[in-house]
Amino acid sequence: MKSIKVNPIKHLWAEFAVPGDKSISHRSAILGGLSNGVCRIDNFLPSEDCLCTLNAMAQLGATHEVLEEKYGYGPVSIAISGQSMKLKAPEGNVDCGNSGTGMRLLAGMLAAQDFESTLTGDDSLQSRPMGRIMKPLAQMGANIAAQGEKEGCAPLLITGSDLKPTSYEMPVASAQVKSAILLAGLFTEGKTTVIQPSETRDHTERMLSFFKIPSTREGTEISVTGGQVPQAADFRVPGDISSAAFWLVAAAALPDAHIVMQNVGLNPTRTAIIDVLKRMGAKIEVTLLSEEFGEPYGHVKVTGTNLKGTEILPEEVPNLIDEIPVLAVAGALAKGRMIIRNAKELRVKESDRIATTVGNLKKMGASVEEFEDGMEITGGKQLKAAELESFGDHRIAMAFIIAGLSAEGETTVNNIDCIDTSYPGFCAHLSSIQNGRSPRSAV
Repeated sequence: MKSIKVNPIKHLWAEFAVPGDKSISHRSAILGGLSNGVCRIDNFLPSEDCLCTLNAMAQLGATHEVLEEKYGYGPVSIAISGQSMKLKAPEGNVDCGNSGTGMRLLAGMLAAQDFESTLTGDDSLQSRPMGRIMKPLAQMGANIAAQGEKEGCAPLLITGSDLKPTSYEMPVASAQVKSAILLAGLFTEGKTTVIQPSETRDHTERMLSFFKIPSTREGTEISVTGGQVPQAADFRVPGDISSAAFWLVAAAALPDAHIVMQNVGLNPTRTAIIDVLKRMGAKIEVTLLSEEFGEPYGHVKVTGTNLKGTEILPEEVPNLIDEIPVLAVAGALAKGRMIIRNAKELRVKESDRIATTVGNLKKMGASVEEFEDGMEITGGKQLKAAELESFGDHRIAMAFIIAGLSAEGETTVNNIDCIDTSYPGFCAHLSSIQNGRSPRSAV
């Protein structure tokens, strides 16, 4: 298990692109594999999570060819052979690695097949709750048995069956649950509807539309009609704004810093990170370039300044769930209070992100109070170097590496192998920035 040492920086001037979006890469592998022909996917994210989903689809018959691979990084352009919605039984278990997104989306699709399959993953994934997808899928007629040591956890034994359309009102906002139901709905005869309690990421709906399967929206209700086959098309994944968020915070909190994140996704259900940083006083300029593949993307320029604390609004939380750890770091570096509540979902991510974020901030000397559903940070104190744990959570690892760039002394973050689950190349980008260079773009 690797560790990294981080020293503070006084200057930051960089313009580069982060790797492809993780959420979109998962969905491109699945919908490309269900399509009626060969789909070229460019700027695919070759993280461990997304490669697990890509390889899972290959186990189910939707094989792929690597068209371009970057040394030390992975395949960034692939051609997926779509199976026209007709998948085959896998040989052996389907390993989702550390990916909750992969497991939940695949479960929705596999519930409708005419064969038996088992979804498994690493120890962390097998401790995360899957009941939230099992309940609505069971309502559709799915037969899913959770066989993990903890109730409602993987491995998931899925005995495929004929599903019926449903209307399901989600108790908690979750793009993964919504997507699992919509994917299952593609295999039914009729209209399947998901009712959201609040806005969630809409990548699935956008990608369905791109592959010529329209979904409809009426208020908080999103529906899809089964019996359609995705039409094969070439697709390009935009840069991942959740990965860019680490550098946005690093620059925003460092006076006179300059950073441009190039070709990054600007989906409105993902840009709350920009809204929050602007409320904190960050100087941010957004340039929209295109929406060619159904997802808007462009450049985000940040000029560093002195930040002030803010409150993250309840309606923002579902679309900030990956960015809250690094925003908590921003809060510790800002003047005043940052309040994060209504975020209990953080406790069932790769780590308990409330406990792990609070614990690491306290080790660095920050003033922070923990609540069951969040935290309150009183910023303005100089962060001190510390030896910190990632807890096997890629977002925690990267958030506290960023904290180390503004701390006094040399910070050590242990067990950083997990970073590759979402951002291969992060450490190379960090090395360039610590050495005063602009990193090479990942794309």
